Parts: sequence; C-alpha cells; structure tokens
Amino acid sequence: MFLVAPVLYLVKGAFQNPAGEYTLDNLLALASPNIVAAFSLSIRLSLVSAGIGAIAGLLLAYAVILGGLPRWVRPAFMTFSGVASNFAGIPLAFAFIATLGRLGLATVVLRDVFGINLYGVGFNLFSFWGLAVTYLYFQLPLMLLIITPAIDGLKGEWREAAEILGANRRQYWRMVALPVLTPSVLGCFLLLFANAFGTLATVYALTGSRFAVVPIVLFQQIQGNVLYNPNLGYAIAFGMVLIMAVSNTLYLVLRARAERWQK
Repeated sequence: MFLVAPVLYLVKGAFQNPAGEYTLDNLLALASPNIVAAFSLSIRLSLVSAGIGAIAGLLLAYAVILGGLPRWVRPAFMTFSGVASNFAGIPLAFAFIATLGRLGLATVVLRDVFGINLYGVGFNLFSFWGLAVTYLYFQLPLMLLIITPAIDGLKGEWREAAEILGANRRQYWRMVALPVLTPSVLGCFLLLFANAFGTLATVYALTGSRFAVVPIVLFQQIQGNVLYNPNLGYAIAFGMVLIMAVSNTLYLVLRARAERWQK
C-alpha cells in the first residue's frame, strides 16, 4: 500500500494538468534542456559513485573476509558499515565540510603539516568529484554489506579442484571465483546506482541548488515558489520511477542468477 499507492498517484498526476485534464504536456516537458541536464547529471554521478563503490567495496570485502586479518576486524567492519551505509543527509554534508572543506580539519592538516594543498591541486568538495567522494561514504560500506554473502558463498571445494587441476591463485580468481561473483557484483552495482540516484538531502545540504540533480529539480517543482508545477514534478518522479524500476529489475535478475551457485 505504501509503495504502490503513491506511485499510482504520481503516475496519474503526470498525465494531468493543474485543472485535472489529461494531457501529455508534462511528459513532453521532460525533454526540456534543464530536465535532460538534471537526469544526465544524476545518472553520471550515480554511475561514478556506484562504480568506484563497487570496485573498492569488493576489494575491501576480500581483504576483510579472505585477507587473513584478525578475527575482530570483520565484526568491527560490518558493524561500522551497517551504521555508515545509513549515514546521509545534512549530518553527512556537515561532516564532510568540517573534514574536507576549505577550512576542514583534514584540509588544514594536509596543508600545514604535509604541505599538500588539496584545493591548490584542483580538489573541490563542492564539485562533481567532491559529491562523488561524499557519496562513497555510504556507498562503499553498503557494497561491503551486500557483497559479503556472495564472497562467503565461494566454496572451498572450488579452490581445491582448481589447485588439483594445476591452477594457481591468479588463475583460480580469473577463471572460477570472479565469473561466479560477477552477477553479484553487477547486481550490487545496480543497487548502489539506485541508492545514489535518489539522494537529495546530502546534495542539497552540501551545494544548495547549484548542482541540479533530478531530486532537487523535482523538489523545486513541487515545493518551490518560482518553479511551482506539481504535475511536471509528478512527471519527473515518474521518470525516476522508471529508471529505478529498470535498475532494480536487473538487480533481481542478476541476484537470481548469482543464487544458482549457492544451491
């Protein structure tokens, strides 16, 4: 009820004008330059943060689970990841401003102690790549949480069989482990993409409306004083729902394929 009913409401609103008459004008307005630019920015930002988060999270999960670290490391990482994956919005934006802003703690320490001027070499927290780095704070631990069962599912018999057939460690990972993990990794990437695509509070708190990602444009259309057009907002939300539906459907397909190896 809480998922389907709101979607049906916004789909209906996407095909209506303020007078309640049915029209396609709202969907045609999605082709306007500012809305296309917003979708492009959101997709690029989500792809970058999901890609880096998936790769870095996979390597981190490998180190934590199969890296031969002390036993206490894994539960500590998993506990932290459970908290960090849900840490977003205004608190996350403030934490990054206090850490990597122009007068942030890490920025000042690197400048005064190590002679490294982050902003002098081109880094800017309030830029595309700054947002991508901020997203990684919750993307990377989320990847660790959802890829861990897949890595745990790698059976010891597969490694033993590969070694008996003469495979070394690199060949085992290239020919056995990675092909088995690929559906899970791709599924996690799609889940991270969907997670980043719907982020609003973090971007808004960090950059205001300077980075017009799709959720901010949607917010402006429904709540704004100047750009107030709720039906266009419904159409934008409908476009977001379609993208999220495709992403999550592909994730479910890949997850089902990955679960075949656990049987």
